[in-house]
Amino acid sequence: MSDRAQLASLVDEAGAAAAGGRWQQAEQLWSRVHAADPGHVQALFSLGVHALRRGDGPAALAYLQQARMRAPRDPMIALTLGRIHREAGQVEHEWGMLIAALEIDPYFLPALLAKAEFHERQRRPRAAAAAYRDVLTVAPAESEWPPPLRRRLAYARERVEQDMQELVEFLGHRVAASRATVERAHEARWDEAVSILAGRGRPYHSQCNQLHVPRLPAITFYDDALFPWMRELEARTGVIKQELQDMLARRGEEFVPYIQYQAGDPVNQWDKLNHSRNWAGFHLYAHGEPVSEHLAQCPQTAAALALVDTVEITGLCPNAMFSALAPGAHIPPHTGETNARLVAHLPLVVPERCSYRVGYDRRQWREGKCWVFDDTIEHEARNDSDQVRVILMFDVWNPLLSRAEREMVSALATAMRDWRIEENAMEKRR
Repeated sequence: MSDRAQLASLVDEAGAAAAGGRWQQAEQLWSRVHAADPGHVQALFSLGVHALRRGDGPAALAYLQQARMRAPRDPMIALTLGRIHREAGQVEHEWGMLIAALEIDPYFLPALLAKAEFHERQRRPRAAAAAYRDVLTVAPAESEWPPPLRRRLAYARERVEQDMQELVEFLGHRVAASRATVERAHEARWDEAVSILAGRGRPYHSQCNQLHVPRLPAITFYDDALFPWMRELEARTGVIKQELQDMLARRGEEFVPYIQYQAGDPVNQWDKLNHSRNWAGFHLYAHGEPVSEHLAQCPQTAAALALVDTVEITGLCPNAMFSALAPGAHIPPHTGETNARLVAHLPLVVPERCSYRVGYDRRQWREGKCWVFDDTIEHEARNDSDQVRVILMFDVWNPLLSRAEREMVSALATAMRDWRIEENAMEKRR
């Protein structure tokens, strides 16, 4: 066996011994590598680490300095030198090596962690939290955390969360007097601003899967006063609920899964609800078309829906249905098709522990109390009770659009449909 092959075999044996926790054997093997090749960087580094483990700081420093001379662009060597200075109580030298490691690689995760931990030891909690945020920004998803760093990364997450909570409380206290002068309707805006400023939340924007109308504000729940039909609709809750109960008793099998992707379609967050009756609907209108048979079975509900400012967008709206969410079911965060329309809920059967989130705002359904929201802002629903939750869900026009703009929305949607029809026709002629 050649000298090069013998050296490579020794390196492999030393690495295996270290990986198996056989530290004494590993150090002996690295010593043999060093004897055969005094400039071998991995041997110098490993012997330095072994010396540090034994508490021999001077030997560790000597080995690591030699390693750094031969590999000046290796951030782990600089970081380990910082550890040696830390053990010796040499704070300035430790910091210098930390910065040197990050100058080599600003995204080197172990060095970012060490920087945050350095600030924490120096009793600079806010600087530490900021550094831990950098750590979490750079770190991969939790499922891919390197095992040697898992405990430290979990701690980083805890510290960032604690810092955000402390900052939210601090900001809330400092602006309490100013917040008290804000109109009640706008209070949630400033609670959300505090959350975003503290890093706990993020801005929620309108994200349309189809037609996006620019320059419409991203409002979560709209003011009831914008919908003159709302009070009359709410007054009819009793008769609508009676028709719902009749439907459940006589035609419950016609509540069909709301999510129905075909085989081969990318379902993303919908995999748990695809073709599941955990979220089911009894459709009165679907994709702009009336479900005449169902409407005939629910004349009181049909009459109530005739009160609202129903949105008509070719191929998309109106939609209306009794929406049933099973016990324990969760509708994951998602966004809707167009901000030209809004979605209304009239709660009919609402057990406790049911909740709804649109953007930053969280609400609980209350039987007979309607609300209207922009479903192009990320939203989700939960039923953490042991009973079914049922609402009447339907589309309405966004009241911030003029009549002329509504016509523009309809024209755009019709043109888009025609374009697709033309493409399909061309495909069939080929």
